[in-house]
Amino acid sequence: MKAIIMAGGFGTRLRPLTINIPKPMVPIANLPIMEHVVNLLCHHGITDIISLLYFLPDKITDHFQDGSAFGVKMSYVKPDDDYGTAGAVRHALENVNEPVIIISGDLITDFNLTEAIRWHQEKKSQATILLTRKENPLAYGIVITDNNGRIVRFLEKPSWGEAFSDTINTGIYLLEPEAVKLIPPKTNFDFSQNLYPLMLSQKMGLFGKIMDGYWKDVGNVDEYYQVHLDFFDNKFDLPLKQKPKKVDKGVIYHSGHIHLGKNVDFTGKVVLGDDVTIADKVSLQNCIIGSRTRLDKGCEIKNSIIWMDGNIGSDCKINSSIIGNHTRIGTDVQLFDKVIISDDCVIGNSATVKANCKIWPGKTVDEGATVSSSMVWGDKWNRELFTNSKITGLALTEITPEMTVKTGAAFGAFLGQKSSVVISRDASDTSRLLKRGLIAGLLAAGVNVSDIEALPVPIVRYCLHYGNYSAGIYVRHNPDDFRQIDCIFFDGSGLDLPTTKSKKVERLYFGEDFERASLDNIGHLDILQHPLEDYREDFLKNIDSEGIKQAGFKIVIDHSNGSSSQIFPTLFSQLGISTIELNANLNPRKFSSSPEEHAQAIVQLSSIVSSLKADIGFILNPAAEKLAVVDESGKPIDSQLLLLIVIYLYLQTHKCQKIAVPVDASWGVEEIASEFKVEITRVANDHLSMMEIFRSGEVDFVGGTRGGFIFPGFQMGSDAMLTTVKILELMAQTKTHFGTVRKKFEHFHRRSLSVPCPWSKKGKVMRQLIINSNDKNRQLIDGVRIFEDNGWVLLTPDRTTASFKIFAETKSAENTANLIDKYKTLLEKYQTD
Repeated sequence: MKAIIMAGGFGTRLRPLTINIPKPMVPIANLPIMEHVVNLLCHHGITDIISLLYFLPDKITDHFQDGSAFGVKMSYVKPDDDYGTAGAVRHALENVNEPVIIISGDLITDFNLTEAIRWHQEKKSQATILLTRKENPLAYGIVITDNNGRIVRFLEKPSWGEAFSDTINTGIYLLEPEAVKLIPPKTNFDFSQNLYPLMLSQKMGLFGKIMDGYWKDVGNVDEYYQVHLDFFDNKFDLPLKQKPKKVDKGVIYHSGHIHLGKNVDFTGKVVLGDDVTIADKVSLQNCIIGSRTRLDKGCEIKNSIIWMDGNIGSDCKINSSIIGNHTRIGTDVQLFDKVIISDDCVIGNSATVKANCKIWPGKTVDEGATVSSSMVWGDKWNRELFTNSKITGLALTEITPEMTVKTGAAFGAFLGQKSSVVISRDASDTSRLLKRGLIAGLLAAGVNVSDIEALPVPIVRYCLHYGNYSAGIYVRHNPDDFRQIDCIFFDGSGLDLPTTKSKKVERLYFGEDFERASLDNIGHLDILQHPLEDYREDFLKNIDSEGIKQAGFKIVIDHSNGSSSQIFPTLFSQLGISTIELNANLNPRKFSSSPEEHAQAIVQLSSIVSSLKADIGFILNPAAEKLAVVDESGKPIDSQLLLLIVIYLYLQTHKCQKIAVPVDASWGVEEIASEFKVEITRVANDHLSMMEIFRSGEVDFVGGTRGGFIFPGFQMGSDAMLTTVKILELMAQTKTHFGTVRKKFEHFHRRSLSVPCPWSKKGKVMRQLIINSNDKNRQLIDGVRIFEDNGWVLLTPDRTTASFKIFAETKSAENTANLIDKYKTLLEKYQTD
């Protein structure tokens, strides 16, 4: 069997460790990652190896040459174009006449490949994916197999709502020639996106084997450090060149070519390269010391990795840090947790480098200096920066002015110089401050910025949709928690920024690997002229103005001190609407409301609507994306009931073939669709999915479950101002009020519940849900929606908290409560099974 090693890309997420070497050559316990992979293949009798080369290929070819020094035959192929993962493999194989094993050159594993090959042959598999379990599967492709090992479902890099298992694709594949021949030559073709779906569609033998043993994708700095901690903790063993030697408190690996002083203390596992010099009274605990490195007297080094040709001065204290090649560290230097000192750095005497700080290659830290990371975040920031298209965090604690400058610079680097961004905010002074930080970062990256100051989200989307911008940003206080700030990012068409793009920005942000513009390429800032006038003009073109005027509506509207108050008075006047406006002034100190305040606002609105005999009442959130409604009698209408009423009225007045709603939408949607002979498409429970299905042209209308709607003809996203007037238009066209229509849908009983679940257990719980609901009628769109005899239940891992959400609906309150209790018990059970 031939092997192909995918020898990595640029290693962006491993920077600054991969600035001078490709990812496969980053050392683990003093050997390049790829050398560990070659040793594994050789151990299992696989010696004919092709290496697919990408970034800095000479570093790999110079090390391995023809492979004979490692007991293998090594040849090399560098693709002349971007052929994708599978396309690159096809490009590397001149003749497809024998099985091949594909393995990444940047992973560490002790899988029994001999056992895997035998299993593959026994199953007569045409392609076998080696699988393992992972507590957090989001960064990987997830897989479900049947009892025979045949793959029945997989998904590449899901969100939590899509993560139907914790069983992941390890990137190790066994392929028969008939599978390889499916890959078209010189074509961009991916294993997970193209080859495996093709094999499933043709009902070919695609299998997955869950492997025992250790596996780690060394994809970022945290994983690089963790694989060493796992080695120190004996979670797996590495076959190193040096022989282990037991000492009182641990084990030393060395070849004998070392120079040891007096009273050197070794604890745990210590790996020493050739020609290492260790002076008197040095203390080493769980360390990797690279070849030709010198440690002067009195050093204390713990849980750290030091590469080659370094010099560590006397009395240094180094804890949980990584130090690159050719670095000189002076005397009495302190490096705290998770510090990275890159190649060719000089750290002066008595300097201190604080936790989480990265120092890039060739930098000098002056004597006595203290280097502080500008970003010492908690676990939340280590896990991910973006949630959907938003960055959310505590104002001025997690999202600080410094952080927004860095975010703006990373986003600007992603967009590229000479790009243009439109930006806005809510009325808050805090949002203004943080918006200016984003602007500074964007300008420094050479991006031009058009500021529309304090206009709502729909205006930003409008400018993007009808203008010539690369992206947009909106800064606001989170509607559910005034202490938190949301920075919302949009693409050039006005849609929420897709995950594929936000992840690239995230990698730039955490890797700190982005350029500033030169002085003559700094971006330009201007104030966009006339966006309100243009918006109003196009708004009215998409409204039945005469119908609304003839209806003579009286309404009450609460602007929540948001910027819709700058837009509506003129529109209402032109439409002949008699309006009582509440909280209609922009207030920099009133930018969000607690649940209690929102409930009180509903009570106030209800009272005013009923006492003034108004036709309807609205509350718009400050960003003017979503709204709440009370009917003519003052009775509140929850968001699910609002969805049903709006869909019912819309289908009475508009001819539709298909509409879309989120997966958690009420069963009543199907009842309405049946009456009007309309097809329903359910999508993931997020705004981006709603916008994408609408933009695709597959549906005629999109209704949301959080007070947002997308009507055809004007906007590509939720616009509460448009929805307000569209509701009035529907009421005028059908000559009806909400109080009458709501009675048709009040027989549905809904409840929701949040069940605590640690992040590390979410994948496991999803796998149990998938397995144990396999014989039920279900939908796997965003979480698991299961249909019971008397209703349905949706179980989905929360994207921002350590919990699962349960949504249930039946036609009786008792049945709904029973359904909630049943699945709460199951979720708790699956966490402990």
